Amino acid sequence: MKKENDILKWFDDQLTKPELDALKQSEDFKTLEKIKHYSSQMEAPKVDAQQALNAFKQRPLTKTEPKVISLHFKTFFKVAAMLIVMLGISYFAFFNNTKNFETTVAQTQTFKLPDNSEVILNAQSSLSYNSKTWDDKRDLTLDGEAFFKVEKGQKFTVNTSAGLVQVLGTQFNVKERDNYFEVVCFEGLVSVTHNNKTIKLSKGKGFKVVNDNIELIDNTKATSPSWLKAESTFTNISLQQVIAEVQRQYDVTINSDAIDTTQLFTGTFTHSNLNTALQAITIPLKLSYKINNTTVTLYKYEGQ
Repeated sequence: MKKENDILKWFDDQLTKPELDALKQSEDFKTLEKIKHYSSQMEAPKVDAQQALNAFKQRPLTKTEPKVISLHFKTFFKVAAMLIVMLGISYFAFFNNTKNFETTVAQTQTFKLPDNSEVILNAQSSLSYNSKTWDDKRDLTLDGEAFFKVEKGQKFTVNTSAGLVQVLGTQFNVKERDNYFEVVCFEGLVSVTHNNKTIKLSKGKGFKVVNDNIELIDNTKATSPSWLKAESTFTNISLQQVIAEVQRQYDVTINSDAIDTTQLFTGTFTHSNLNTALQAITIPLKLSYKINNTTVTLYKYEGQ
């Protein structure tokens, strides 16, 4: 009864008499009585403040390290590199149809084209063509010197930086070096275009451009270029051009500062022996030479 009176006393202070009478008859009033009853049975836990403080001080202080996730960049880059290589291989295998051939110092290379035409590359030369379009367009790009034995068929074109050479089926030699361009026909008919000027060459005829000076080669009796027999032959060619060819065939460096390299040379040197080659060049021009490892020095003959 005391609990009920306590509740009534609180509500009596807050509510009017009609409101209080209505509340007593409601279920809410009974619920309030139950809340009051059970709350009176609850006790707050007793805490020893000093003991709690001592326990806090004795607790070990440890720092929780954040979790680090390694990205393994080395592995990532390896995978990326492999992917790039695979993509590159796929490109060249399926999309790049350019065939390339290249020779180094003192090296020649013989190979067949898709139409069974034959090409022989001289030292330090390169040649390329598109294998996909070859049946429709027999076009090649040459940098250096090459001898061609062309099978009959559609127009055969050799592109160089100095001029254009076109044939239908023949044998000819193309040489394109610094300030030097030469085409010689050994069989059939060859068309040469240089600076928008076209010249027809029949068997035994040639076309030469040295330092922009055009010269025709007439009635050569050779059946193939001399370099196919491991020799280089020159007719009234500047010594500078001859020296450059020696360096291509022998992997040497030639020092010619002490001589006049504009003087003309006519003759032949072998590709099989350096001393013999140098003698063939220096004796007619009254020059001497010294060899020190891979360096050759040319100088005027001491007896002059």
